[in-house]
Amino acid sequence: MSSIRTSHYVTIAILVRVGIALLTRSYFQPDEYFQSLEVAHHFVFGYGHLTWEWLSPVPIRSFLYPALNVPIYWLLRTLKLDDTQLIILGPRVLHGLLAACADIWLTKLTKVMIGNNYVSVAYLLSLTSFFNALSLSRSLSNSLETTLTTIALSFYPWQISYSWRSDTRRCLAFAAVACAVRPTNAVIWVYMFAVLLWRTRNELSRLLAVLVDASTIAFIAAGVIAALDSLYYGKITFTPLNFLLTNLSPVSLFYGSNPWHFYIFQALPILCTTALPFVLHGSWLSFKQPAARNLRVVLGLLVWTIGIYSAAGHKEWRFIHPLLPLLHILAAKSIVDSSPHIKQESSRTLPIRRSFKWLVLLPLPAIVYIVWFHARAQIDVIYYLQNLATTDVQSAGFLMPCHSTPWQAYLHRPQWTDEGSFWSLGCEPPLAGQDLAGYRDQIAVFLDAPVAYLQTRFPPEVNPAFPRSPRPFSIPGATNQLHDWSHEWPQYIVMFGALLRKPGVRELLTDRGYSIVWDKEFGWDGDENRQGGVKVWKYLGHDSVSS
Repeated sequence: MSSIRTSHYVTIAILVRVGIALLTRSYFQPDEYFQSLEVAHHFVFGYGHLTWEWLSPVPIRSFLYPALNVPIYWLLRTLKLDDTQLIILGPRVLHGLLAACADIWLTKLTKVMIGNNYVSVAYLLSLTSFFNALSLSRSLSNSLETTLTTIALSFYPWQISYSWRSDTRRCLAFAAVACAVRPTNAVIWVYMFAVLLWRTRNELSRLLAVLVDASTIAFIAAGVIAALDSLYYGKITFTPLNFLLTNLSPVSLFYGSNPWHFYIFQALPILCTTALPFVLHGSWLSFKQPAARNLRVVLGLLVWTIGIYSAAGHKEWRFIHPLLPLLHILAAKSIVDSSPHIKQESSRTLPIRRSFKWLVLLPLPAIVYIVWFHARAQIDVIYYLQNLATTDVQSAGFLMPCHSTPWQAYLHRPQWTDEGSFWSLGCEPPLAGQDLAGYRDQIAVFLDAPVAYLQTRFPPEVNPAFPRSPRPFSIPGATNQLHDWSHEWPQYIVMFGALLRKPGVRELLTDRGYSIVWDKEFGWDGDENRQGGVKVWKYLGHDSVSS
């Protein structure tokens, strides 16, 4: 691989990333659907579920990222192909291609930072990365952020050359787009451009050029985002500021709080997996070798970014995904420098010891599992519902933690847009500044006492006409959430098997005339409320026998 051409790097990356995107059948994060595909689907087709981030009086999401999917949906609608599997596969190809760009530009970034001898190893580490396989090809804003950050860093003026200003402008442009997609990406660029300003402090003309270019590009990017989002929301809106203010409030802690060391002891091992020893050794080498100046900048960036992110209460692995390409470069430094007997320039083999190759390739079985099997039932249940005859389905309710499955971006059923007949429980955060300790959303109320919820908020008997539920879920974006939920029994009920472990739930559903008609379980989930696979219950009458 060390002698393959750039075109081969491009081809292999596209095949791998698009292949993973098309083969993925597992569930990872709700944002993959509800902050991306569902929003674009709603924009083009006029139906779909919008979450509070889009419906709040102060919306916090920019339409920029979902807009990438709009041309695909528009083309499918125009060609009358939106009722085919292309409604799912089309966006997957797009995000696979965007993911491939991270691998492709990693080769350029590695070359400009530490030299051509390390390129093939960094590339292999990226292709065999467990976390890249899990996340990079998905429609997550963090994934595009990772790609854009890698491209921007590949143009960063690591050495002052004749093309430094044009490269700096390209770097700034991609960094600005990355910040527009994920405003928190600015943490990376505060550090990187502080380093650049320090390096040019004795050259006034270059210093001023950087300041002028950065100000101009930042102003243009902010203007474009403000214009785009104001058009989308129909009012003056600047989502990066809204995003920052909302996430500084208790709202972010509503989704979980983690200890300060989360990124160090949980996220980094998950991101690096078997490459972690090489990352640590590469970090040591960057201190030990005086010529490894660029890697010391990278180490400073890692410490800075993880330190800032660690100060926040809510943390997730994917938040530091943009740092993973840099971690792979550090690992490549370790692997190549520890394999001096391999002559890369005279061999087609990778400059890696055989024992190291096994460590690098060890994540492959885990990749197969995480792409094809893990939490697959949460996706397969939507395929099951999609294949039911439209005329045979009158209503369906999802008694599971909210956003546990895709919705209309996968289902694509305009007949299922009545939210009184097709509903899921809500999980709206305390947008009005309520005390987090005492705040209870609908999911929490239901899971605390599911039998009591089903007995008091549903009728005592099932109406076989399956009328609409009057108030089945919390209103997304509403600042004052009332616990006034009221349901009618639906024809179909979708839930996790974990709910059946609650005393009395199975018996109550059986007594109402429901039977399990679909049941699948793949893998294990750390959230106890999402364990036990996915079950679909159907009302068959009191003479039915639950299975």
